[in-house]
Amino acid sequence: MANDKPPVFNYVLSFILVGLAWGLTTPFIRQAARTHSPPPHPVLDSPRVKASWLRAKLYGAFFAAVDLLRNPRYAVPLLLNLTGSVWFFLLIGQAELSLTVPIVNTLAFLFTVLGEWYLEGKVISRDTAIGMLLSLTGIGLCVYSKT
Repeated sequence: MANDKPPVFNYVLSFILVGLAWGLTTPFIRQAARTHSPPPHPVLDSPRVKASWLRAKLYGAFFAAVDLLRNPRYAVPLLLNLTGSVWFFLLIGQAELSLTVPIVNTLAFLFTVLGEWYLEGKVISRDTAIGMLLSLTGIGLCVYSKT
């Protein structure tokens, strides 16, 4: 019982999975939101809704959310992204908090850049590549300081 902690490999895999879930899905969510063309909702044009600013905003927000969630190009990456949040919640209960947060957020940044490169063909500039390397170096220093 002295060694109840999972192996280091489990932590590394968990960090990578959360980083992937948060970072790699973001470009897909953005692309789906950008290209989304919602269907018309006649109720939004009704006099009852138009007469009330609050009602118009609430109905508009409701239909916008429903339309996006009914779009699999948006809903699937969003679900994966939110799953990453659940994994993160479980992870911070086990792993060192001062390592978990910077590692996962750095990996999310790295996977977002790679996702944009893959999905949009965005060029990874020299400065961004240097930033990515410095981020990884910083994570390495954080891990080293805890050993």
